[in-house]
Amino acid sequence: MTDPTAIQPSELDQLPDRDPEETAEWQASLDAVTKAAGPHRAAYLMRRTLERAEGNGLALPKLLETDYVNTIPTAAEPTVDGDEEMERRITAWNRWNAAAMVTRGAKHGVGGHIATFASAAWLYETGFNHFFKGKEADGSGDQLYIQGHASPGIYARAFLDGRLTEAHLDNFRQEAGGNGLPSYPHPRRLPWLWEFPTVSMGLGPLSAIYQARFNRYLTNRNIKDVSASHVWAFLGDGEMDEPESTAALALASREGLDNLTFVINCNLQRLDGPVRANFKIVQELEAQFRGAGWNVVKSLWGNAWDEQFQLDTTGALVRRLRQVPDAQVQTYQTRDAAYIRQDFFGSDPALVELAKLLSDDKILECFHLSRGGHEARKVYAAYKAAVEHKGAPTVILAQTVKGHTLGAGFASKNANHQMKKLSTDEFKQMRDLLELPIKDSDFVDGVVPYGHPGADSPEVRYLQERRAALGGPAPARRTQPLAPLPAPADKAFAAFDKGSGSQNVATTMAFVRLVKDLVRDKTSGKRWVPIVPDEARTFGMESLFPSLGIYSPKGQTYEPVDRDQLMYYKEAKDGQILNEGITEAGSMADFIAASTAYSTHGEAMIPFYIFYSMFGWQRTADQMWQLGDQLGRGFLVGATAGRTTLTGEGLQHADGHSPVIAATNPAALSYDPAFAYEVATIVKDGLRRMYGEAAPGEDQNVFYYLTVYNEPIPQPAKPSGLGIDEGIVKGLYRFNTAESAGVQVNAANAARIQLLGSGTAIHWVLEAQKLLAEEWGVAADVWSATSWTELRRDALEADAALLRGEERVPFLRQALQGAEGPVLAVSDYMRQVPDQIAQWVEQDYSSLGADGFGLSDTRAAARRHFGVDAQSIVVAALAQLARRGEVPASAVKEARARYGL
Repeated sequence: MTDPTAIQPSELDQLPDRDPEETAEWQASLDAVTKAAGPHRAAYLMRRTLERAEGNGLALPKLLETDYVNTIPTAAEPTVDGDEEMERRITAWNRWNAAAMVTRGAKHGVGGHIATFASAAWLYETGFNHFFKGKEADGSGDQLYIQGHASPGIYARAFLDGRLTEAHLDNFRQEAGGNGLPSYPHPRRLPWLWEFPTVSMGLGPLSAIYQARFNRYLTNRNIKDVSASHVWAFLGDGEMDEPESTAALALASREGLDNLTFVINCNLQRLDGPVRANFKIVQELEAQFRGAGWNVVKSLWGNAWDEQFQLDTTGALVRRLRQVPDAQVQTYQTRDAAYIRQDFFGSDPALVELAKLLSDDKILECFHLSRGGHEARKVYAAYKAAVEHKGAPTVILAQTVKGHTLGAGFASKNANHQMKKLSTDEFKQMRDLLELPIKDSDFVDGVVPYGHPGADSPEVRYLQERRAALGGPAPARRTQPLAPLPAPADKAFAAFDKGSGSQNVATTMAFVRLVKDLVRDKTSGKRWVPIVPDEARTFGMESLFPSLGIYSPKGQTYEPVDRDQLMYYKEAKDGQILNEGITEAGSMADFIAASTAYSTHGEAMIPFYIFYSMFGWQRTADQMWQLGDQLGRGFLVGATAGRTTLTGEGLQHADGHSPVIAATNPAALSYDPAFAYEVATIVKDGLRRMYGEAAPGEDQNVFYYLTVYNEPIPQPAKPSGLGIDEGIVKGLYRFNTAESAGVQVNAANAARIQLLGSGTAIHWVLEAQKLLAEEWGVAADVWSATSWTELRRDALEADAALLRGEERVPFLRQALQGAEGPVLAVSDYMRQVPDQIAQWVEQDYSSLGADGFGLSDTRAAARRHFGVDAQSIVVAALAQLARRGEVPASAVKEARARYGL
């Protein structure tokens, strides 16, 4: 029979035990404590010993969970640097006005959320009064990621501060009139206040991590010293279920981002009920963050619990708190003292005795009100510990009650997320609880009044003085325009005008070559931020490694295996490239931080993020929407684009729809350039518009999406003539005519057709142009459609102008005016892409595209499969002309037979 006290091989380190006798003595001591004082005491001693070992830096596995108590004991809490009573009154006004705003808005049917801010009010107020640095502080101030559902509380504070008026509050969620407040933090809708959109849950925490990382990038590259800036992300415990919320925890700890703090409002509720009904979300999150290497600070219990913990000489109270599932904690919030005595304290004789020492009022105070997240002193202690911790990011797990101070009808109720208003009686109860000087007569016709102590009141003066000491208002966004960046020399762009001659060059390589030249520019070159998700070699970017370096806060602590090669793998503390590994979401978060540095830090940066086009918009379209909301600027580059150009990769790699998704984003200027000179022209114009002198009426707050291809083809020279650059930028220009192309049309009065192609499809169109002329006597003019989406948007704007009584002809119609014959449009994407322009084409219109799932095969076979190769284009063109009676119907049948279609 095995001795249970014997050392098992599975427990041993691989190192030999140099003193088995000493080891046995330690184990015997543990056995003795277990026998004499019980397993709970033994476990307690072991936890304390492991904590001491961890504090002393011994190489032992970390404890993933600690007791369900505050990390900072009451005796260790620092003195709050401020007037706690004054801050209580300010918080009371903010609670009132947040609830009043949403309730008044509910009469218009616009909704809103009350309970979230009610739970988190002290988490924000303590930060605003003591920690959150404004824009005038050192560096760029702090960056605040506000929990979206808490926005009414932030508006209420801005109202108290004088930055908003009652008219603003009365237009909460009513923006059409121009004086409204957006529902959530939307910089595009309220650009002087909000910096970061957060209400698409999960994107806030992910973006906050990469923002903190980008701050270090700016400092290490000597662009701007923002080492004094701190990133604060306010999150919900339910939000942490989103995969993006925890996707980059390891990055934050790996790079030691002690300029980052997560504050997770653990009110134990998500939208429909408890976050972890049968478990404990705080303990789960603690283990997750500690396992990822974060510093964890728990602020769970308020001052009313301090006495109870002192009375808990056996540890029974701490054990019971850890045992009770979250849903039962919520139930205690709604039940009387008798129920709590029986269900909570009645489970253990030691707790029964402890409960005899507690009055019913004390029990209700503990279980109904006293939470760490509701008390300024507890929150202050947690925040101070966070900003003083060095070497790792910090997460604060603050326990609160959802609906706190809103009355028994709200607190911890499963439905409180959907509850949009309080009754008059509930407001009066809230007024009395918060001790606000609001009279019954102030409720006119049942409308709850806003409350304000006066612009010169002690509360407002205190609030403003605290903000002045911290560097100005917060949250706030810089809106003043930066000086335009000097345009790079024309030589970098003009190099593509002459074409590549007989050399085969893919547009992906053309773009990389262009950027390689642009980053050498003495003025703006350092502002380029190349971002790639571990596919740099796929896109031919490895030549940038030794010249620009890959950013790493540790530099390069090893000798790279390819050090003796010209294009070796070089990491550097001041490296320019952000090579993120296999994470499109992380790369997009990088892009968002870089693309908004002009506002966040007053430094214009030029990010370009190059990715498999299939995995950009499809995986991270939500982040592209966040990017548009945050007013980001830069270049997204979908490489290996198109449904038929990526040979052999198959269904999940074949992109036939990214331009469709891009077209849904109003801030995205989507281009599908066919030739290298088009790429250069678009990038040049994008730099002008986003970073230089934008034309009157042009919105600078846009970003560009370019699709580029891995298909090496000789690049033609840029056609001469007026309007080429304008056509490239606006979306369409005539590349050639049948006559200028030099194809021989062996027929008098030949039928004519206009062939529109985009991206790689232009090459099949050019081949079809030749076949139509030489084999069917049809003259075809070829047009390059660089942007179907921009053509459509211009046409939509023209339609809107006509409804206003303004005469305006869409550019598309102007370009095609007088073009003979029907129009056939072709792309390597689903037909929905070229069909965007159909209703504005005056000629007969039809299209070809690659609809359906992709497949593995050669390019030629894939194009034949989708019916977009040159021969398929010829048949489609003949069919279109036959319907018009311009070629014999028999020609279509003959062509199908000849080409084996």
